[in-house]
Amino acid sequence: MTLQFFLDSANVEEIKEALAWGVIAGVTTNPTLLAREKGAFRPLVQQICTLMSGRPVSLEVLATAAGAMVEEAQQLAAIAPNVVVKIPMGEEGLKAVCRLQSGGQKIPCNVTLVFSVNQAILAARAGAAYISPFVGRLDDIGWDGAGLVEEIMAVFRRQQIDTPVIAASIRHPQHVQRVAAAGAHIATVPFSVLKQLAAHPLTTRGIELFLADWARSRPEERL
Repeated sequence: MTLQFFLDSANVEEIKEALAWGVIAGVTTNPTLLAREKGAFRPLVQQICTLMSGRPVSLEVLATAAGAMVEEAQQLAAIAPNVVVKIPMGEEGLKAVCRLQSGGQKIPCNVTLVFSVNQAILAARAGAAYISPFVGRLDDIGWDGAGLVEEIMAVFRRQQIDTPVIAASIRHPQHVQRVAAAGAHIATVPFSVLKQLAAHPLTTRGIELFLADWARSRPEERL
């Protein structure tokens, strides 16, 4: 399975540009990203969901108790059919995910703020649609975030757990390379990192040299 890319952004212009590249399969947001954008919350996320045209868009609850998380999740899911609700890992979060998978309406959940293999296993068992281990934040405290993704993927393969793993909190291209090598299903990346993935100084230099050579040898001629 080829690594999928989600865009970690709530900026409409960034999303439009990334869509034009043909490489993103979803969008993840969080309260911090949404707070940076102008305008009311609901029209903004409705626009993002429409732009993504059926592809998953993760919206995060603000509540911390299971019952309130469930109520918020239901409200978020009603915004658009492609909404995936982000639920923070923890005892209350697991209760909420379990409740959201029971009954007639099953709301897909992205369990976020995962920092251990054990948390990932519990989230999968509770019924998460996605599990998001945070790579960069583990690096910040001296741990190996990409190494955690590698461990999770190894355990999931051994235990035959098929819940998609989203490598989150991606800070730079090396993170992407490492989580891809580890077998992560998805990397969710800021637009700045997506641009870095597409760029290389030798690519830029090569284009400049090709154009210079053509202009020098055939100045009046075009392809």
